[in-house]
Amino acid sequence: MTTVKDAPVAWRLCPSCREMLYQPRLERNLMVCPLCGHHDRLNALERINQLLDPGYELLNGLSTTDAEEVPDPLGFVDTQPYPERVRRARHQTGLDEAVVCARGAIEGHPVITAVMDFRFLGGSLGAAVGQRITAAAKLALQQRTPLMLVTASGGARMQEGIISLMQMATTSQALAQLDEAGILTIGIITDPTYGGVAASYATLCDILIAEPGARLGFAGPRVIQQTIRQKLPENFQSAESLKERGFIDAICPRGALRSTLARLLKVTSRQARPLEPTPGSLITDPGQLAERDPWQTVQQARDLRRPTTADYIAALCTDFTELTGDRATGDCTAIIGGLALFRGRPAMIIGHQKGHTPAELQQHNFGMPTPAGYRKAARLMRLAAKLGLPIITLVDTPGAYPGVTAEEQGQAFAIAENLRLMATLPVPIVTVITGEGGSGGALALAVANTVLAHTDAIYSVISPEGCAAILWKDPAATPTAAQALRLQTRDLLTLQIIDGVIAEPDGGVPANPTQAIARLGDAVSQALDQLSTLPPNEIIAQRHQRFTRYTPTQHQATGGLHGPFGQEAS
Repeated sequence: MTTVKDAPVAWRLCPSCREMLYQPRLERNLMVCPLCGHHDRLNALERINQLLDPGYELLNGLSTTDAEEVPDPLGFVDTQPYPERVRRARHQTGLDEAVVCARGAIEGHPVITAVMDFRFLGGSLGAAVGQRITAAAKLALQQRTPLMLVTASGGARMQEGIISLMQMATTSQALAQLDEAGILTIGIITDPTYGGVAASYATLCDILIAEPGARLGFAGPRVIQQTIRQKLPENFQSAESLKERGFIDAICPRGALRSTLARLLKVTSRQARPLEPTPGSLITDPGQLAERDPWQTVQQARDLRRPTTADYIAALCTDFTELTGDRATGDCTAIIGGLALFRGRPAMIIGHQKGHTPAELQQHNFGMPTPAGYRKAARLMRLAAKLGLPIITLVDTPGAYPGVTAEEQGQAFAIAENLRLMATLPVPIVTVITGEGGSGGALALAVANTVLAHTDAIYSVISPEGCAAILWKDPAATPTAAQALRLQTRDLLTLQIIDGVIAEPDGGVPANPTQAIARLGDAVSQALDQLSTLPPNEIIAQRHQRFTRYTPTQHQATGGLHGPFGQEAS
């Protein structure tokens, strides 16, 4: 923004809406235009002061480079010698390099941060910057403290040549060590973030949050236009475009950024304690479930008045932060998920999302995920495993989306990857079939240690309609197919497909959704309490054993199921 110096009080011209802004008002608004929302650039110290609690410590000791020394590995000269450029940048900014590191807290939650400053040679990545990012990561590893990186860069520092390029590998290696150690990393993308920074530590963090309008990419617009003479689309490389394509988790206005970070740090700190669950009414004996018409149960499972995953999250969770995108192709609104305190317990919660109205159903693709949805779920589950958090999945889907685009994007591959991934995760997984459990689209979120279901839920290899069309070749046979598929919870308990049934209120879930939600919360909490005592290797072994008990010799046409040693299971 341009300062008008001849006015009695400084005024600034917003580069976006071109309105004159009163400087004190702009500063009170964290350098965000109150008229159009344009986020002006901040220097590193301004950013640190906005995000960290008072009393933070600047980590000047992370650098081994003398403040007066100017490394010049190539003896590079363009219009002036490289050392002279560095000295001028130091004089103009008061900094010795393009990144400032600090140790502090956000609303009391400890964090190590490295904040880039675009004023210093365009925030370019040179050896000293790479060294400091790596040192900050090492300190986070030693102190087992989350690392937060705030990026603003034009890319690698050309004046340091191949030495600059190597910093991409060095910093990426440092973040990989934090992955192995289970240390949370958060990236804050500010405008602009390009080149070697974008293609290394800026985009390797567990959670990526961008400011509105921030631009991120490997090749900058000028490079693209001058190299291949291609016209760039509107909003090219903007945060909004990146989120739509699944590359970042959230776009957060500057005024809400500190509270968002505090919420994430709170959930992942593992300091929260689960609430005491109320003894629930979990049914484990099939004989306690009344025999009902299967086709009627199918209709009840599809009732739009049943709570959705969003409803369960709103009622049972606090401090929820939704994470979006598969970091490859896009986002899928048929699956939602994120970090939260579930009944006071830090957890990753993921579920199919339908809706209560035709408009909501269409918005969420009728609860039928695309490959991006499964890949997003896989990304969130990997993050939960890294952080040692339990995973809760809520299943309510007719099945995977049966579309051409989904097949072209590798739907079978995405589902298969989830099945393999969930089999190996070393953290407890609890799944609840809350409505429809349709085919592989449901199983992709249900390879769990404990699988529960509401009384009126269904779980099947195919829909009754699909089964009737394929085998009977007659839509009128749909009720008969529902009977033959044995998709009700009474059958699922007998077959040991599920471990328990959550008793629904009188009149079913739609008659008293509040009570139904509470009972689900109690059942999941109790399951997590039981699983939390197991070490990681036993958690994996228990899950493996659970899904190796379904063999041909265990089933009989009478509907009985035999245990691992051939005994009839009750």
